[in-house]
Amino acid sequence: MNYSVKKIGQILNATTQIDSKIVTGVSFDSRKVKSGDLFVALVAENDGHDYVQQALTKGATAVLVDDRHQIDSKIPAIIVSDTLLALQQLGEYRRHQINPKVVAITGSNGKTTTKDMASAIMGSQYKTFKTPENFNNEIGVPLTLLTMPDDTEVLVVELGIDRPGQLTTLSELVSPDIAIITMIGEAHIEFFKTRENIAKAKLEITKGLKSQGTLLIPYDEPLLTNAQVKQNVQTFGQDIKDINSSSSKTIFTYQNTRFAIPLLGRYNVMNALAAISAGILLHIELKNAAEALQHFDLTKNRTEQLTTSHGVNLISDVYNSNPTAVAAVLATLKIIPATHKYVVLGDMLELGEQAASLHACLAETVINANVDGVYLVGPLMNKYLYPILQRRFDSAHLHQYETDQLAELIKDLQTLGENGDVILLKASHGIHLENVVNALVK
Repeated sequence: MNYSVKKIGQILNATTQIDSKIVTGVSFDSRKVKSGDLFVALVAENDGHDYVQQALTKGATAVLVDDRHQIDSKIPAIIVSDTLLALQQLGEYRRHQINPKVVAITGSNGKTTTKDMASAIMGSQYKTFKTPENFNNEIGVPLTLLTMPDDTEVLVVELGIDRPGQLTTLSELVSPDIAIITMIGEAHIEFFKTRENIAKAKLEITKGLKSQGTLLIPYDEPLLTNAQVKQNVQTFGQDIKDINSSSSKTIFTYQNTRFAIPLLGRYNVMNALAAISAGILLHIELKNAAEALQHFDLTKNRTEQLTTSHGVNLISDVYNSNPTAVAAVLATLKIIPATHKYVVLGDMLELGEQAASLHACLAETVINANVDGVYLVGPLMNKYLYPILQRRFDSAHLHQYETDQLAELIKDLQTLGENGDVILLKASHGIHLENVVNALVK
């Protein structure tokens, strides 16, 4: 990115002052501003206009502000009616200026892992850029567009939602050539009420999908396969052969090519096949895709495999959680070869009125996983799942903690298990089990 304040003003049809300054980056967090950045003063819980001077002191070249706030005439600025809308418009402009092929990914689970896999695959033959961390909302997506390098040939972008209509905006912003829906689960069901409504919201990704673009969906999800979509639709997930899991990887065969991914579980095979299918559409050779997937950069806390100081294997999946995702990861735990296996389950958030039944319904899944111990964290797990599991586990093998008792949980887990045993941790991010994981691997 290398725009003058004047050029940004022209793009946004906005008023500018001291417009000869050159902008080389963008930030909305005054604490993270770098020299050359445009500081975007967003109005949310905190008003970014209160931090304009701090951003300038940190090195911001100019500021993007709204016309309801006074700004010193000596400050390089672009003045608009809505700074968030302007940020999105600027991102959209850059998307079309650079004009990469865009692979957009959404879904109730697996978005980030699929993004990481797809980026690795595309990167085997193209100059590829992907959504940093979890920048997948109305702010993060335009920032992704504005930070991609000038020579980007393929952009892999993650799109997240928590309400109807949101994905329409994001899809139209990135105008994808390929759109992927990883799966339909119960994430954000508090707001959507039913899985059918979640599927409808995820299908909004087609609103910006190019008319000649392709939508990739799992073959076994009727809420998607029965949907009416104007663009080309292809399914992924069928015709897999010879799936085998060890303690550190999953191997499978697809189109006569052997793949090995450093992740566990059939659900991650599905994520891989979504990414591979996108690669095929962009003419990636399968041998290159297979090589790329052997060692790819996985965003932190997405089914990470770690080891404690005394050799216990940790499976950390503590960024989000819903019943479908818990069932999938417990099915994986069941087939991992280990002498002893333990599971730490934290509350699944944003389930609304269905929270009680959806936590209680995990009981059979937990019991069938054949684990040696269960550790529950949070008021929902303790109220709705714990009483049911008490019928099958004695007090030595069933434990409960409140969310402010993570120190006690850490202490109990630090002496749990022996070399080669497995502890799985799964929860919504709001439970902060990442702090437990970090303590165990110190």
